[in-house]
Amino acid sequence: MEKLYVIKIGGRVIDDESKLAGFLKDFSLIREKKILVHGGGKLATELALKLNVPQQLVDGRRITDSETLKIVTMVYAGLINKSIVAKLEANQCRAAGLCGADGGFIQAHRRVNAFMDYGFVGDIDGVRDEFLLSLLESGISIVVAPITHDGKGQLLNTNADTIAQEIARAMSRNYEVQLVYSFEKSGVLLDAQDESTVIPRIGPAYYAQLKEEKKIFAGMIPKIDNAFAALRNGVSTVLIGKAEELSDLINNKSGTKISNE
Repeated sequence: MEKLYVIKIGGRVIDDESKLAGFLKDFSLIREKKILVHGGGKLATELALKLNVPQQLVDGRRITDSETLKIVTMVYAGLINKSIVAKLEANQCRAAGLCGADGGFIQAHRRVNAFMDYGFVGDIDGVRDEFLLSLLESGISIVVAPITHDGKGQLLNTNADTIAQEIARAMSRNYEVQLVYSFEKSGVLLDAQDESTVIPRIGPAYYAQLKEEKKIFAGMIPKIDNAFAALRNGVSTVLIGKAEELSDLINNKSGTKISNE
């Protein structure tokens, strides 16, 4: 089965022009079919402050009111997405920038939570793979912004890690999918402040132990949960590691491998 890389790039790397340029050059050199899912970085927050739009975060997740939705859509699906596409094209990588509303390829609904109103935040119902397949088979690499829609005309701000996992899961029907979470850290760390403490492999039992001993910091838990969900649903490999080491990461020479064993 043909290989497909689904690679998520974290927000802090997007904020660093030099690191992002290096990452996108390495991404362009991947010969296999590939999809890049990106986060938003700090630009949306900076713009909201300039526009005097109050921002609220709960457990690292943005509360998205109607004004904030306008901002994140402009920044994520507009400036950041198209800037990445332009940089990939400059590296001779044919690319198309999308959000979940394009071709209706990500179906989502507004999050329902009994304890917190997250506003216009989306939870994913499914991914239509035929639209992505047509682009990939035309030799185009896909760049996905973290904006979805509910099928009734409402845009929704949606977690990029989850989008990457759901796309990887859907595309595993057609390809051998390797899901890669790349960000500023060298992998999953035993000590979040020490880059030398990378855990090379995590299986379910070890993951449960790490959580019980509180040795994994909170922001990493949703990422690893998404990784195991992907493995349970047909994705062949999940890797977590440093964006600047993308080539080594996808060749299992660095970072952390999430395993079902």
